[in-house]
Amino acid sequence: MSSRKGQRDAARVVREQLARERRRRRTIWVSAAAVVVLVIAGVVGWVVWSNQRADTFTTPPGANAPGTGIVTGDGPVTVDVYEDFLCPVCKQFEQSTGATLEQLVADRKATVVYHPVAFLNRFSTTDYSTRSSAASGCAAAGGKFREYAKALFDRQPPEGSAGLTDDQLIDIGAGVGLDRGSFGGCVKDKTYLTWTEHVTEDASQSNVTGTPTIKVNGQPLENPTPDALTAAVAAAGK
Repeated sequence: MSSRKGQRDAARVVREQLARERRRRRTIWVSAAAVVVLVIAGVVGWVVWSNQRADTFTTPPGANAPGTGIVTGDGPVTVDVYEDFLCPVCKQFEQSTGATLEQLVADRKATVVYHPVAFLNRFSTTDYSTRSSAASGCAAAGGKFREYAKALFDRQPPEGSAGLTDDQLIDIGAGVGLDRGSFGGCVKDKTYLTWTEHVTEDASQSNVTGTPTIKVNGQPLENPTPDALTAAVAAAGK
């Protein structure tokens, strides 16, 4: 009798152990499934958010089709200029080569696309790169992007400073002939802030790691002097 009772007890213990093991496995699988669902939901949510973010920028008049830069000219060769209005070397490039770009446009040899990126916010205390780029979008809306861009470089603040205030950015716009009311409202309302983010993100995705970066028909120009730029455009146009 005691032997049969012992066997029944042993069988009961085994059954209980098996039941506990089944419950443990179910818990593990449920937890794993929940993690997978959360991961999938997170990925889907990130993709949706990224797509929405990419699609919710305001593009100024005069921008190219993808909204990544302001277009001047209609020549057969495309020159992309990636510049940051806080970048001292960009200022030097504008002073040394800006007129060459304008001449290539005037001669209908090149289409120049200016990409005002915001790479150098860390070198100002007020996100000056972003603010000045967004203001240049307002200048494009007023038909004076190039005049305004050149004036920004002429008044370029030093790196590490607060940069120019919004009121100063508006004064510069009025100085190049933009309507103070509409241009000033555009700057104050940060109308093209999302556009600046789009331009900057696209530049990063296009392997632009510094400014100024000059590309001729998509090929980086390592030494963008006036002569080198002119020669590169001539070669690309053949």
